[in-house]
Amino acid sequence: MASEDQVRDVLRRIVDPELGINIVDLGLVYSIELDDGRIRIAMTMTTPACPMNAYLAGAAEAALRAQIPDLRSARVDLVWEPPWDPAMMSGAAKQQLGWAG
Repeated sequence: MASEDQVRDVLRRIVDPELGINIVDLGLVYSIELDDGRIRIAMTMTTPACPMNAYLAGAAEAALRAQIPDLRSARVDLVWEPPWDPAMMSGAAKQQLGWAG
């Protein structure tokens, strides 16, 4: 079964089409649970009104199913607590947006 690091690597392939940054570096992935071939992801969006929420969640589930051998199920739950904040982004994401000096 996959490790948490492997799951994060797969999720890094999912890029927010509006910002051009992957969902991990954006800080959208809150948790990864692995249990006997099942993966459950808790993730958020930059805002509850984000029009990309269904697209990004579906893309994450599809990527996990395609890239993780022996996967029994993949589920992405959208959560809104704690609310996303730009401080949750990686240094690379901040730099890509011109926010890091």
